[in-house]
Amino acid sequence: MFKTLLTLAALAVTAPLAAKPIVIAHRGASGERPEHTIASYTLAIAQGADFIEPDLVSTKDGILVARHENEISGTTDVADHPAFKDRKATKTIDGEKISGWFTEDFTLAELKTLRAKERLPMLRPDNAKFDGQFQIPTFQEIIDLAKAKAQETGRRIGLYPETKHPSYFQSIGLALEEPLAAILKTNGYEDKDDPVFIQSFELANLKQLRELTGVRLIFLMSGEGGPPGDKSYAAYASPAGLAEVAHYVDGIGPGKEMIVPRGPLGGSKPATSLVADAHAAGLQVHVWTFRAENYFLPLELRKGVNPRARGDLAAELKQFAALGVDGVFSDFPAIAVATLAE
Repeated sequence: MFKTLLTLAALAVTAPLAAKPIVIAHRGASGERPEHTIASYTLAIAQGADFIEPDLVSTKDGILVARHENEISGTTDVADHPAFKDRKATKTIDGEKISGWFTEDFTLAELKTLRAKERLPMLRPDNAKFDGQFQIPTFQEIIDLAKAKAQETGRRIGLYPETKHPSYFQSIGLALEEPLAAILKTNGYEDKDDPVFIQSFELANLKQLRELTGVRLIFLMSGEGGPPGDKSYAAYASPAGLAEVAHYVDGIGPGKEMIVPRGPLGGSKPATSLVADAHAAGLQVHVWTFRAENYFLPLELRKGVNPRARGDLAAELKQFAALGVDGVFSDFPAIAVATLAE
């Protein structure tokens, strides 16, 4: 333990501490229930998450629903439905050829006949016990849940929707921007003071949303690649790139490795200057994704060799809080809430 603390101290950079980072329930409490289900979001709210996060895709009839991807064979039992056998297709999405079943080929009524299943059953077998119990929720149903629980608990429960593959959906006539802005406005979410962030890996999508809504926007970034047809995330993560995106968004959502890189064996390397650079540009920093399983943790925080066993997620959360991040996405909001409350 002493060695681990020394390692974490060495990784920290000198920076003023931000207010306690917000906890964003990544796809709900997805470490304990199948992701993007009402059960997952309900548990996350009960565990004290500040925001619940739905990934949004469109149905054939233009309804926004919560799925990790528009290809749903990994998160639903669609392959077990003979009536939908002929819906299987191969499509190119953001330059990648993918085979399966896609939300845009189903009406909402058809999707409601499916049931959710755990996306990572080998790592989360306890979640797989809930397979077949839950429907695919619409964004409106998630909003209704957040509002009901806010009234019940007396606390603010925020929404943190992500637009998935917005360029692709635009190309097939099912653009996400206007329906998302419209449903938020209908439900009273219009301004920066409202408990909503919209996130996207595509800056062009966020530029369009800036014209449609006043809620806060977050530009997601990954350690590799870049938005379709755009420059790399690495270029946007430079001081000049951050100054550019600050004209359109309120913050960035980088992957953890952009702040604390990992070496070839999986151990943490010294922190980068990204948090300080983003703050200097006037941007918040919300980092993804904090998970408890050894499989996702840096080498020094793993406990044992079983990839599904839980390691020291609390230490990782404290490390990033010390680096000054403003928010954390976590599959385990209970751990994040308890740790950051310290």
